[in-house]
Amino acid sequence: MDQATPAGVDQPAPDGATGNAEDRFDDDDYPAYSMGAAAEMLGVTAAFLRALGAAKLIEPRRSSGGHRRYSRYQLRLAARARELVDQGTPVEAACRIIILEDQLAEALRINEARARQAGP
Repeated sequence: MDQATPAGVDQPAPDGATGNAEDRFDDDDYPAYSMGAAAEMLGVTAAFLRALGAAKLIEPRRSSGGHRRYSRYQLRLAARARELVDQGTPVEAACRIIILEDQLAEALRINEARARQAGP
């Protein structure tokens, strides 16, 4: 936070959205990490992150200055991609696997919710 800005004052998010700073700490979709920080945390190169974007696995938001910003959710997907690539899976195939895994997990959540609504 900027030193001139008092604590508790809402700051614009990198994509222009506003919100309470405490809400952003808990938001897995808040684009908090720069490309450099994300690459360092994951132990990958910036080129690897760009390849994940080109394969449509993750689409980082852009800061007002045009820099890529990644969320914790996107970093989890990128970490999974790195696992698969480290096991010898091509980047494009790893991205497709992760997309399908994510779609399956969402479908299972929807089915469970419908089953609960339907009752016994």
